[in-house]
Amino acid sequence: MDELGDVLHAVGPRLRLLRQRRGATLAQLSATTGVSVSTLSRLESGRRKPTLELLLLLARAHQVPLDELVGAPATGDPRVHPRPFERNGRTFIPLTRRPGGMQAYKIVIPVNWPSHEPDLKIHDGYDWMYVLSGKIRLLLDRHDVLLTAGEAAEFDTRIPHFFGNPGPEVAEVLSLFGPQGERAHVKARPRQRTP
Repeated sequence: MDELGDVLHAVGPRLRLLRQRRGATLAQLSATTGVSVSTLSRLESGRRKPTLELLLLLARAHQVPLDELVGAPATGDPRVHPRPFERNGRTFIPLTRRPGGMQAYKIVIPVNWPSHEPDLKIHDGYDWMYVLSGKIRLLLDRHDVLLTAGEAAEFDTRIPHFFGNPGPEVAEVLSLFGPQGERAHVKARPRQRTP
């Protein structure tokens, strides 16, 4: 197989690994990209050669650089060129490049977010956060803690938890979590808090 053929042949397994690490199904990826499930399946199995258009859609969906999908050699530039994205009203700025493993994000949380009563969530993993500016309200099972700039917290994410911004200014947090933290959170019933 020639060098180009080797590169194209390796794309499918990379696509499958990225999707699986994010805990997404082919149907979920199809809904995000607009690419049919059968086309995605053929790409992952190597039965279809990827086009630039498909690779661009998939790189955006997986939030990775295009060169990572095709296994381009490293350029030697260690700098991360973040591409911020918004999720549920918060802005996430990726500070790491590699999918899987430990991920670092700067999270910008608007004033009084969320505007409704918080839902405590659970998922596999462990979270560490450092408040860069503003204030963060951290609900961790029965604990209700206010963190200010310069404070850090760490916790097992299998404990029902939530963090938001009670105001009066935008809050910025540096957060580290493993690949489990990228998966959809499972809602947990909040426990009754005792005074």
